[in-house]
Amino acid sequence: MRRFWLGGILMIPVLVAGAMALFGLVVMLLWNWLMPAIFGLTVITFWQALGLLILSWILLGGLRGARAVRRHRSPRMHGRWARMSPGEREQFREDMKRWGEEMRSRWGGRFVHMHDEDRP
Repeated sequence: MRRFWLGGILMIPVLVAGAMALFGLVVMLLWNWLMPAIFGLTVITFWQALGLLILSWILLGGLRGARAVRRHRSPRMHGRWARMSPGEREQFREDMKRWGEEMRSRWGGRFVHMHDEDRP
């Protein structure tokens, strides 16, 4: 059992390096296929693609796992939401919708809410 556990621990860096190499290769191939044809940019090497991938992870928040897929709520807000009555939840939604409309009008409509079907 201990040998299997140690082998699993040692495999983690190998798997991470393999995943990084695969993602770097995919970025390189996509870049070299699309960017020169669309924007007239030069082709990049594997190491430049890997650097671009790492830079994008740093700038865009990295790998956050499953939390990146669903909306982030703090445990404190989750508890508040759970204690709200249906009427309070509806009032909260209306207040947030009103706040969003105010921000859109203040910032010239640059921030469009995903769920506004009536907006183009």
